[in-house]
Order: sequence, then C-alpha cells, then structure tokens
Amino acid sequence: MKFVTCTLETHGGAILDILNEQIRTSTAVYEYVPRSSESMVTWFKTKEAKSYPVIGVEDEAGALMGFATYGVFRERPAYKYTVEHSVYIHKDHRGKGLGLALMERLIEAARAQDLHVMVGGIDATNAISIAMHEKLGFVHAGTIREAGFKFGGWLDLAFYQLTLQTPAKPIDG
Repeated sequence: MKFVTCTLETHGGAILDILNEQIRTSTAVYEYVPRSSESMVTWFKTKEAKSYPVIGVEDEAGALMGFATYGVFRERPAYKYTVEHSVYIHKDHRGKGLGLALMERLIEAARAQDLHVMVGGIDATNAISIAMHEKLGFVHAGTIREAGFKFGGWLDLAFYQLTLQTPAKPIDG
C-alpha cells in the first residue's frame, strides 16, 4: 500500500464512488442523494483554495482504498484553527487499519498547518469509528440528539475532538 496526495484527475472518480456508497448504504454521511461527478470539481477546488489535504491510500495496483481530509469547521474567523475531518474506506478494505493509518497522517498534516482542534462528527451508533478516534486521543465533546433523519429514523450526532499543541503563537484576525 502507498499513501498519496489525491487529485481530481487521478482520484476524483474513486472518491466519488466511496462517498456515494456511504450515502446510499450507511449513516456515515447524513445525505440522501448521491453526489454528481461535477460536485467533485468544486470539492477539490475548495480543498485546494484552503490548502486542505486529501490523503489517500492505494493498493499495489494504484486503486484507491480510502481517503481522509478536513475542511472548514465554521466560517467565522475565530474558528480558523479548527477543522472538521472525514475518513472513508472503500467497502472492500474496511477492518484493515487503513482508517487509523490515514488519520495519523491527517493529524500530522493538521499540526504542520498549525491547526489547534480537529473535530469529527460521527453517527453515535458507529462504534468502530468512535473506537478509532478514541485510540488516536480524540475525546467525546458532546452529542446532538436526533440531529439527523435517515432510513426512517432519527440519528444522534456525536462530536469527538483532538486538541493539538499548535500553533505556538495563535493570533487574532
């Protein structure tokens, strides 16, 4: 396996497939409608504009097995040191430790960008993701009960956060 920086040209289709499978079959993404290929253009442009990483892991043949990224937590300026992250693994490669390995690299990227807090919004029934986050030092920061509705039921959204020891000298503005 090899860790790579994902690009629209090389990985856009595979990322879209992974996301859409999650949208259709799980509560990992609180969306109803699969995304279009056009949406990936905007998605990658947004990541590039903010210098947010999209880290992938490929198999020996170069097929994407999973990816991790982060983005804006809230639009207001005082949140500039906080990001919300995501990690998704292709259905055929779950349970192999890829999510953990991707998250370790994503945490290092956040430190390198002098970020301070990483937030993960996780469906409260997703015990595997919660356990992975706790293994990495994330702590439960709160749960919004019945925050979403999908597959005929209410969904509780649990927030987990990791506080980094960066930046050394945060500034206002």
